[in-house]
Amino acid sequence: LRRPPPAAAGSGPVGPCGRRAYAPPAERKRFYQNVSISQGEGGFEINLDHRKLKTPQAKLFTVPSEALAIAVATEWDSQKDTIKFYTMHLTTLCNTALDNPTQRNKTQLIRAAVKFLETDTVCYRVEEPPALAELQKNEWDPVVAWAEKRYNVTIGSSTSILGPNIPVNTKETFVSHLASYNMWALQGIEFVITQLKSLILSMSLIDRHITVEKAVLLSRLEEEYQIRRWGNVEWAHDYDLCELRARTAAGTLFVHLCSESSTVKHKLLQD
Repeated sequence: LRRPPPAAAGSGPVGPCGRRAYAPPAERKRFYQNVSISQGEGGFEINLDHRKLKTPQAKLFTVPSEALAIAVATEWDSQKDTIKFYTMHLTTLCNTALDNPTQRNKTQLIRAAVKFLETDTVCYRVEEPPALAELQKNEWDPVVAWAEKRYNVTIGSSTSILGPNIPVNTKETFVSHLASYNMWALQGIEFVITQLKSLILSMSLIDRHITVEKAVLLSRLEEEYQIRRWGNVEWAHDYDLCELRARTAAGTLFVHLCSESSTVKHKLLQD
């Protein structure tokens, strides 16, 4: 058996300026039978039969926690006759953390995340139609209020095309909070933010204040309103919704697993 080529990374998250970290083939025939994990000097490794998984840049695929290793191994083990890389979000996030293709440091990751406050989905409000404006107020105001209380900041909202004027102290508070996460977790946080287009929703989700389903619904509030009013192409809507939930859930799980200091009991995946 040959080890997976550098392309075996899954569809990469979007980086700065809309660039994707990796652009692998969408699918490939499954070339391995068994998946297992093992502990090495640098952390936990993924084994495809007797070959160790590598990153797109040919680095040894090593993750910091056993729980994360098991989750990644499960992604590989759940593939059928064809490996669908675009479904393997945890593998992709690990590859991004290991290879750091955009070559950003911790400070740059944090600044990029906080910058989303300036265009945060839940801070942009409409005045018309009144029904949508009321829906936004009823659904988004409680999340904004929670964030303001949780982080002791002022956020607010605006109907201006320029968006709300976020105080400097608020941004600095979020910078300080995000600095408490390690580099791996920050990659996951950024991934969740790019899915929801909202730092506030992402932190609400990661802090377990709202569920994945709720976070996704709130991020798509205007779209869901238009669908209820005008209808939609059902299969397309359902597919997009499921994909967004899957990516958001994977990113959130990645953050939690990368933030865990404890490990789970050692376990090898069996057939």
